[in-house]
Amino acid sequence: MADRVYPAAKPAAPNGTAAPAPAPAAAAAGANQTFPANKAQLYNAARPTYRPMPPPRRKHRRSCCCCCCLFITFFIITIVLLAAIAGAIFWVLYRPQRPSFSVSTLQVSQFNLTSTKLASKFNLTVVARNPNKKISFFYDPINISFNSNDVDIGDGSLPAFMHDRKNTTTLKTVVSSSGEILDDSAISNLKSKLKNKNSLPLEIKLDTKVKVKVGSLKTKKVGIRVKCTGIKITVPSGKTPTKATTSNVKCKVDLRIKIWQWTF
Repeated sequence: MADRVYPAAKPAAPNGTAAPAPAPAAAAAGANQTFPANKAQLYNAARPTYRPMPPPRRKHRRSCCCCCCLFITFFIITIVLLAAIAGAIFWVLYRPQRPSFSVSTLQVSQFNLTSTKLASKFNLTVVARNPNKKISFFYDPINISFNSNDVDIGDGSLPAFMHDRKNTTTLKTVVSSSGEILDDSAISNLKSKLKNKNSLPLEIKLDTKVKVKVGSLKTKKVGIRVKCTGIKITVPSGKTPTKATTSNVKCKVDLRIKIWQWTF
């Protein structure tokens, strides 16, 4: 049998020598050859890089503020409840009531009105009553003012006194205006009222400060104002005094609290 001939692994050169090996640069170029990117690669390139979010931080400041607000609210509610309980106990034990005032008599001894001045004189009797069984009052000197249609027609005062428990005190004084100069509007206002039956409406104000004694304890002084309305005075035509109508007089006692320059 004839022998088979196999081609050589490396072809021979035409002159019988072996063919040269391929250049290394060409081999490297073939190894680093790039291909166009597919759709999956393009989509992944457009997406942002995923970065895990850090764990949320605890807001210590907000929690601290909430705790402070809750504590202040609880404290205020506690104080209000304690004050309400103390007030209820005080009311049950002492049954506090306001003192009352009334105008017993009022005489007009003089009322001379000219074109510029006013001279007046009033005899006033006031009755003060303390209805409390366990509370006493200590009054400072009392300032009295008479007003008719917002015109001051007389001023006076009462001395300081102590108002004991379940006590009625009668106070007498003289309220007058000695030649006080009035402006034109005040003069015309009074004269227009006097034309109607020669009488004037009158308002009495008593301003003072009072200290309250409960048992052996004494409070600080607080201001009060007693306002009496519903009074009508008749101007005397001669030297005989006239009596004012006091049957419909109503006297109201109000607290006077002063904050800076304002009085309430």
